[in-house]
Amino acid sequence: MRHSTKPVGQPTRGKTAANRLRRVDNFILLYEPSLLTRTDGLFTDSFFVDLGFGFDARTTLESASRFRSVNPHLKILGVEIDKERVEAALPFADELTHFRHGGFNLPMSSGESVRLIRAFNVLRQYEEVDFAPAYERLAEHVLPQGLMIEGTSNPFGSIWAANLVKKEERGKTNAWQNEALVFSTNFHTGFDVEEFQTILPKNLIHHVIKGETIYDFFEAWKRSAAETSASKIYGDKQWFINSAEALARKGYKINTQKKFLSKGYLIWEQ
Repeated sequence: MRHSTKPVGQPTRGKTAANRLRRVDNFILLYEPSLLTRTDGLFTDSFFVDLGFGFDARTTLESASRFRSVNPHLKILGVEIDKERVEAALPFADELTHFRHGGFNLPMSSGESVRLIRAFNVLRQYEEVDFAPAYERLAEHVLPQGLMIEGTSNPFGSIWAANLVKKEERGKTNAWQNEALVFSTNFHTGFDVEEFQTILPKNLIHHVIKGETIYDFFEAWKRSAAETSASKIYGDKQWFINSAEALARKGYKINTQKKFLSKGYLIWEQ
């Protein structure tokens, strides 16, 4: 039976542009495609969950198209706390694509499990005190080694910032392990480090102040961008790559693989 617990959370604005989260999905496909194709143990029937899909089913359906390019049998669940939005999405459901009414306490049936959660533009509307409890609830149905990518994008998804966390099991307590803080840009608005500060996840947005680790990170990235600004003549992408490599030389654990940087993904490993 499905959990009958009242959904935990608040409705979002719900409006989103087509393909707003395309770069988020493309990042997962580049970063850990094996998570989407695993068929060992409980992973065989585990779900990708699109939390807070919004006013219509488009983000869930767009992800279904992308992720099923590597796993045609992937089960996908769109979750919304607004009942009317769920009802509007139900005509798009099939044997692999589901839409359910729920919140941070995911509406999973008995025996169902989750391999990946995408929670974008959801937690930013909450108070910071709500952040950790939401994460704890979201972990309940996620398989060990499963991932959650949680963050915020600008309205068209051209830039975003997200926490990437991996599920662990420590004794009887389910827990997330911080894996990375990821920044993404398609360079359509140029390259400006400060733009990323405005879309930080809820646990970081209020901590860009002196004495905080995230403040020091941004100061170092801004210095790195200034030091490599001459490379702007080769385009914003090259400048972005050079700034990331300069940031890594300052001691930050930046993934400098070209397959990420050349596509506008800066991964700060935690």
